[in-house]
Amino acid sequence: MLTNIAGYPRIGSQRELKKACENYWAGKISLERLELTARQLRKENWTLLQEAGIDLISSNDFSYYDQVLDMSMTVGVIPSRFQALRDTFANPNCPELYFALARGYQKNNFDITALEMTKWFDTNYHYLVPEFESRQQYALHNPKCVQEFKEALSHGITTKPVLIGPVTFILSGKIKDAELSHDTLLEKLLPVYIQLLTALQEAGATWVQLDEPSLVTDLEPAAKALYDTAYTAIRAALPDLKILLATYFGGLEDNTELALQLPVSALHIDLVRAPEQLDTILADLPANKLLSLGVVDGRNIWKNDYNASLALIRKAIAQIGEDRLLLGTSCSLLHVPYDLDAETALSPEIKQWMAFAKQKVGEVVALNRIIAGDTTLLADNEKAMNSRKTSASIHLPAVKDRLKQVTTADTQRHSTFAHRQLLQHAVLQLPLFPTTTIGSFPQTTEIRQLRADLKKGVISQETYDAEIRSAITDTIYRQENLGLDVLVHGEFERNDMVEYFGEQLDGFTFTQNGWVQSYGTRCVKPPVIFGDVQRPRPMTVAWSRYAQSLTNKPVKGMLTGPITILQWSFVRNDQPRMDTAFQLALAIRDEVKDLEDAGITVIQVDEPALREGLPLRKALRAAYLEDAVKAFRLAVCTVDDATQVHTHMCYAEFNDIIEHIAAMDADVITIETSRSQMELLEAFAHFRYPNETGPGVYDIHSPRVPTVKEMEALLEKAAQLLPARNIWVNPDCGLKTRKWAETEAALRNMVTAAKNARIKQTVSC
Repeated sequence: MLTNIAGYPRIGSQRELKKACENYWAGKISLERLELTARQLRKENWTLLQEAGIDLISSNDFSYYDQVLDMSMTVGVIPSRFQALRDTFANPNCPELYFALARGYQKNNFDITALEMTKWFDTNYHYLVPEFESRQQYALHNPKCVQEFKEALSHGITTKPVLIGPVTFILSGKIKDAELSHDTLLEKLLPVYIQLLTALQEAGATWVQLDEPSLVTDLEPAAKALYDTAYTAIRAALPDLKILLATYFGGLEDNTELALQLPVSALHIDLVRAPEQLDTILADLPANKLLSLGVVDGRNIWKNDYNASLALIRKAIAQIGEDRLLLGTSCSLLHVPYDLDAETALSPEIKQWMAFAKQKVGEVVALNRIIAGDTTLLADNEKAMNSRKTSASIHLPAVKDRLKQVTTADTQRHSTFAHRQLLQHAVLQLPLFPTTTIGSFPQTTEIRQLRADLKKGVISQETYDAEIRSAITDTIYRQENLGLDVLVHGEFERNDMVEYFGEQLDGFTFTQNGWVQSYGTRCVKPPVIFGDVQRPRPMTVAWSRYAQSLTNKPVKGMLTGPITILQWSFVRNDQPRMDTAFQLALAIRDEVKDLEDAGITVIQVDEPALREGLPLRKALRAAYLEDAVKAFRLAVCTVDDATQVHTHMCYAEFNDIIEHIAAMDADVITIETSRSQMELLEAFAHFRYPNETGPGVYDIHSPRVPTVKEMEALLEKAAQLLPARNIWVNPDCGLKTRKWAETEAALRNMVTAAKNARIKQTVSC
């Protein structure tokens, strides 16, 4: 069987790309140096895959920021607000324009907002949303994939270029003009796709992978028709090019017949998320098609169970033969860390159960070798599987027993929101349009170095604690000086909003170099949940109590919610995910109660990943949402009515889950709305969301500082949609990644905008 890797991580094993991009943005390195780093990373990946014995090695899975943005640049999907900036550059493909689309642009007399950003299907990877306008002229602007294919050829490696398929690309974007439709967009974009595929074929490509994960979602008949139109045209224009149509993140289900009849050379299916689809596909696979079996998990770090995968592979061989099969990963390995061999501190017991990207490549090859008769590889794998099943470190009877004792009363607040709101307003005494931030403040080089020095033993715990207290003191002072109404302690002691909590909970382990790209140069190091979860001691109380002692203004206790910890960790796969979620909820519940007992009157439990965990199929969503809401309520419904519970969500569509957000019954929810110009807030307005809401007015993922006028306009939109008494004023997300100068400038403008909104509201009343 041919071996096939759907895609490989691109940030570098030591986050080389992140560092190079950020140094380029800061003016510390040249464009040539950035491009050199990129070429080195691409060569390393291609060479690794070639030496491992992979047949179909991906190219164009590399990106400086995001693969969907790359596709937009390639075919010319560039919003009109960037046209003047584009005209100033001699080279329309210059990285300045590319990064401006991703991050916004505020210099040289330009002030342009970035593209909207949202989650890629149900992953924690964020992509830049294409904006389709009627005035755009689509053409082959940046043949990046052709250049990288030729680059690989220069190293003696023939690759399989990977592109976002035309239908998924269109469906992932937003149509900005009423006269446009998906049909007209496809009509305009198809010639450019065909031109691009022709260029790849002329360069020597024999296989091209077109990613169409939209095929595992619920599609309207009109969307299904787009597939037939697109792939019929591509096949007619390029009859000799082998197209591998890649689906992943779920099963084809009612789209099976559609996918099987498309005129492509091979179909890739995800047999990790949807192994049950194999029987139907084998029964109906046309005789002229190959089938790529995605049996190695591209989304989690657990070692492949060879016996389970071999059962699927052998079933396929028995029905259609080895010569019609490809063997590979379920999806791109973008979602897992680079190399387990780089981990020297993991427990040997737990490490033997794990596999990162490099090891998963080896698993694909190993499965092929086992089919060919290598029994040694199978025996070693069985030993690791049995070790995990029988390990005493995984199961904690007390945790399981506590979960069994949970009742409905544990997930209910004492009173209705209307009653709680009166009590909370009396206690907090906040003005109209109260201002706050989401939680974190800039993590400076000095703060990061402080944590590193503590971990290395360079400084003592006492020295570290003193420095953190100093940073908190400074941040409380800055917030009071800015005039913010509800303060935060800044989270300087936290390396990550999930990892920090996982380090203090039983059932977690951590990597040294397990970095995964979240968006652009933002990399996260997800914890690993390997066993039952419980909280042995308070995690945040001391820092929150100290911050509150510095001010008479309320300081929020800051926690991460159970669903977000679940979604942003690598989760054990030997029990239902929601069992783990409820264990996490009980741990957070204990912390919430301790914060309240310490005098903290505002407690924020962030759930930015709740929408991310939504199943791609509508039929499965109700059960997930019911459990997710239950987990959140279990975490927070221990507090008194006068204690104000906040939550935060970002970069998600809310229309289809708004009733469940309301069911969470948080007193205040803060959301991202600045990039969408308050568009996301409309769901709250149409639903008549009863609780308080903080629509973000400051895009923290861009270095630009929004003006007072800009934020006033956003607040005016918000006030047209929601009652003024229920509106908070805040940034879109935490400020961890920003610099102090831009942060203070933006927050100063935000506070001014809030004060002006109060005046306007008073006058209008």
